[in-house]
Amino acid sequence: MQKSVRYNEGHALFLSAVARKEGTKRGYLCKKAAENSRWHEKFFALYQNILFYFENEQSARPAGIYLLEGCTCERAPAPKMSTTGKEALEKQHYFLIVFGHDGQKPLELRTEEEYECDEWVEAIQQASYSDIIIEREVLMQKYIHLVQIVETEKVAANQLRTQLEDQDTEIERLKAEIVALNKTKERMRPYHVYHENEDPDIKKIKKVQSFMRGWLCRRKWKIIVQDYICSPHAESMRKRNQIVFNMVEAETEYVHQLYILVNCFLRPLRMAASSKKPPISHDDVSSIFLNSETIMFLHEIFHQGLKARIANWPTLVLADLFDILLPMLNIYQEFVRNHQYSLQVLANCKQNRDFDKLLKQYESNAACEGRMLETFLTYPMFQIPRYIITLHELLAHTPHEHVERKSLEFAKSKLEELSRVMHDEVSDTENIRKNLAIERMIVEGCDILLDTSQTFVRQGSLIQLPSVERGKLSKVRLGSLSLKKEGERQCFLFTKHFLVCTRSSGGKLHLLKQGGVLSLIDCTLIEEPDANDEESKAGGQVFGQLDFKLVVEPTDSPSFTVVLLAPSRQEKAAWTSDISQCIDNIRCNGLMTSVFEENSKVTVPHMIKSDVRLHKDDVDICFSKTLNSCKVPQIRYASVERLLERLTDLRFLSIDFLNTFLHTYRIFTTASVVMDKLADIYKKPFSSIPIRSLELFFATNQNNRSGEHTNDKSPRLCRKFSSPPPLSISSRTSSPVRARKLSLHSPITARVGGLDLTSPLSNSSTPTPQTPTPTASSPPEAGDMSPCRSPSTPRHLRYRQPGGNTVCNSRCSVSPASAFAIATAAAGHGTPPVFTNSERTCDKEFIIRRAATNRVLNVLRHWVSKHSQDFEMNGELKMSVICLLEEVLRDPDLLPQERKATANILSALSQDEQEDAQLRIEDILQMADCPKAECFESLSAMELAEQITLLDHIVFRSIPYEEFLGQGWMKEDKTDRTPYIMKTSQHFNDMSNLVASQIMTHTDVGSRASSIEKWVAVADICRCLNNYNGVLEITSALNRSAIYRLKKTWAKISKQTKALMDKLQKTVSSEGRFKNLRETLKNCNPPCVPYLGMYLTDLAFIEEGTPNFTEEGLVNFSKMRMISHIIREIRQFQQTPYRIEHQAKVTQYLLDKTLIMDEDTLYDLSLKIEPRLPA
Repeated sequence: MQKSVRYNEGHALFLSAVARKEGTKRGYLCKKAAENSRWHEKFFALYQNILFYFENEQSARPAGIYLLEGCTCERAPAPKMSTTGKEALEKQHYFLIVFGHDGQKPLELRTEEEYECDEWVEAIQQASYSDIIIEREVLMQKYIHLVQIVETEKVAANQLRTQLEDQDTEIERLKAEIVALNKTKERMRPYHVYHENEDPDIKKIKKVQSFMRGWLCRRKWKIIVQDYICSPHAESMRKRNQIVFNMVEAETEYVHQLYILVNCFLRPLRMAASSKKPPISHDDVSSIFLNSETIMFLHEIFHQGLKARIANWPTLVLADLFDILLPMLNIYQEFVRNHQYSLQVLANCKQNRDFDKLLKQYESNAACEGRMLETFLTYPMFQIPRYIITLHELLAHTPHEHVERKSLEFAKSKLEELSRVMHDEVSDTENIRKNLAIERMIVEGCDILLDTSQTFVRQGSLIQLPSVERGKLSKVRLGSLSLKKEGERQCFLFTKHFLVCTRSSGGKLHLLKQGGVLSLIDCTLIEEPDANDEESKAGGQVFGQLDFKLVVEPTDSPSFTVVLLAPSRQEKAAWTSDISQCIDNIRCNGLMTSVFEENSKVTVPHMIKSDVRLHKDDVDICFSKTLNSCKVPQIRYASVERLLERLTDLRFLSIDFLNTFLHTYRIFTTASVVMDKLADIYKKPFSSIPIRSLELFFATNQNNRSGEHTNDKSPRLCRKFSSPPPLSISSRTSSPVRARKLSLHSPITARVGGLDLTSPLSNSSTPTPQTPTPTASSPPEAGDMSPCRSPSTPRHLRYRQPGGNTVCNSRCSVSPASAFAIATAAAGHGTPPVFTNSERTCDKEFIIRRAATNRVLNVLRHWVSKHSQDFEMNGELKMSVICLLEEVLRDPDLLPQERKATANILSALSQDEQEDAQLRIEDILQMADCPKAECFESLSAMELAEQITLLDHIVFRSIPYEEFLGQGWMKEDKTDRTPYIMKTSQHFNDMSNLVASQIMTHTDVGSRASSIEKWVAVADICRCLNNYNGVLEITSALNRSAIYRLKKTWAKISKQTKALMDKLQKTVSSEGRFKNLRETLKNCNPPCVPYLGMYLTDLAFIEEGTPNFTEEGLVNFSKMRMISHIIREIRQFQQTPYRIEHQAKVTQYLLDKTLIMDEDTLYDLSLKIEPRLPA
């Protein structure tokens, strides 16, 4: 149990408001004061495990908070009073809350009504989570017991191994004795005389010898049996038998529970549903109990088989029973898949008083033993895992040579596979139910949530900033209650849409009239404010870089911008990462889905799930169990080729993988290799895409086209496939310049939901795209299509007004080829004919090329925008990217959206570096040459702290992230390899030396004490400015031996200053790997200057602890991921500048190296000021 709780005032106020409106229990209670034992009436509100009390019901701020976790609540007797107050006491009912925290006094409360007292006691007892704590203790005891069993089995195995070795030695010795006896017998055989008539005495002697041999033999067997009974093998078999007996008992109990469920609940409720006034319908009964009756019949049969095997003990063979049971256990899939829904239906039915009364009557049956219906419905959920655990225990005590070892292992593997399938189905079903639950919460309803392919990603509260008033809002304090109240939005992110809602006082959600439902295919995410936008600069400073933008450009309405503010930088990073992931995936997957969905049943998610290369280990790749943002296992080890293959996979692109790759690719490859791979993907997509991916793309539609146009090959195909057969693609390049002219001609069917494509293949005089002109054969809505529309939008996300022969909902879809036709078609052409199969195949090639272009542009956009330092320091890389982008722009098939994206990347890359309005590290070094302007006494603590923070951040942000790779700061040539890290370290030392030198310049004790107090104040202001590097600079100076030994000086320091210094030292202490500083940075929003040494220590630990490559030569990508995580955190603090005005007089003092003394000079001066005391 936690002994302390971190308190956040804003969060507490929010929870108190929720408790006052939606609390589990609310009302007035009398609270006994601790000081004077008087009773005061307060308004109490219980929410989850927190109890708030207010001065009255209208109070906005709670007067106190109690954490109820682990507490106990019970009725208390009335206190003893005089007879005059007895009547008043009899009307009062008291109860006591005893907390589990050390040193916390019990809370005494009272009510005027007894039922209120009982309700409060019950509600508080439930909020204490005492049942969960008891269950945790029970589970911990079971865990300890299992650990003891494992240790005992290890000791028994070692003993058995030792006995086997001794027996082997004994066998070898006996064999040697037998050989020696045989040799002796052979030598004595010639001298042996056989007598036909033996002497009677000799016969008697032989008879006695025979009896003796029999006795010795029986005695030896008795010893052998006794030894076996005490052996580990016999102990293991006894445990195995005990497991079987326990399994039979558990199966008996389980069948009994199912019998109660069916006979005490299911069958009576079916009869009740058939009555004249049914309290429940037959459909609800079926939804609640599902196929529990069938499950009961199955387990009754299995139970009978188990009892028959027990009757044949000690021969216990169970594998054939499991072989019979396994195929039938699939009936559990329906029960498990709909279990949560059945509980929801039951909860809804309980709202009916008649049903609730009838159910309580059934639950009062003696056979139920006080258990509720929900308990019986939960039992089947744990049966499959229980079988898996039982088989695991059986296998632990079953020898490898046992007759049913393999059968039990097979049964265990099948049960685990079934468990995984059930888990996946539950996940899919729960996602659908989650979407429906959100849809029911929205008053206006939301049709897009009825789409089963719409997957829920995340939800949370964000503050929306109206873009028209952004200049005004930038002047508002971030913590303003009015800003939070008016702009707070409940946001939901799905794979294809982003919902923005307001929450009413009743808890219902309302979609915004404009921008309530945002289609992600129309959105552009801007994570950081524009550096050239002064308004964004001001807003970014006030809001701590917590805001981000969604630029929405719908085709049927004007574009607009949604500006959202996250509560913390971690929340912003999570939201932007997920949104970016969804936008990139929907655009790429839309290209694939829209072209293959007509003839192929293989969808893009199914392609990913079916590709074993994405989750199965191979010689050149190894996966971990953790899933990335695309729900694909993270890479643990991989070859460079497989990493580049994952980078350019057209089906998905994980943002976390892309960040890790671009941060660390220098360790295992070069920028030219990455650029060559991107160029290959663009120029030769079919030869560069993995064969397995193309097999999945075309797996189900090869049969329809086999035999047609087998001799036609497109020059765009650069490689043949071994499986499936070569694609039959008709040539689109028979003339030097040929463009397709498409029009929208055929009506849309309700099943396909897309437009048929019609096209003539005719020569054109211009290779550039032309604006379409409606022809006589084109329907009216063709002119409404925007040429800027992305062709990657899935069909069900594209809309237009119905017209002509169109049959669809309020909106309708456009295929990628149609969008291309709209962008490139010329005027004056008549109605073209319908595409042939070969031309449709050519469309698939076209879409693959567009998907490849989209993927290359996504990678380059992220590379140029997030890692611009790569191109500033590598001119060759910059030129190669510019050449590739210019080649992309010359592509006649380029879509308008791709052309716009290419131009944006090119402009961002080609523009001259603008002069940074902020100071650079070179400016700092030049300031040291300026004449000294001020002295320490004339500068205020605020001025010093602000300028120290400004200098520290300028030095910190100048470090390029390449210097964090390879531990260059620890090498002999560190000055050449990591010059900026060395300058940062030197600046830290210079500032620390300056503080120590300034203190030691004073000759009298009072001046030194005043100087120390002023520096401590400077350090505290640095802490308020989130400059923890400056805090450590000052505290490390004060802890130097030359200053720390000045006892007379420290005696003059006030207690408040010493306490403040202890607090600062505790914050930046290196104890526990900077535990306190890490926690502080976790809750800190930029701008901030962390202590660089903490990150360098982490990087050194990672570099020294794990190699870059495995023994097989694979890249250790798990290590790359850890390094990337640290670099991302550093860059997050580097990218947010301080808005502090530069003061030359202060910085000239701080950078004046003539004031700095070395360590020896400081210590000699310290000895002069306060000499050592004689021993």
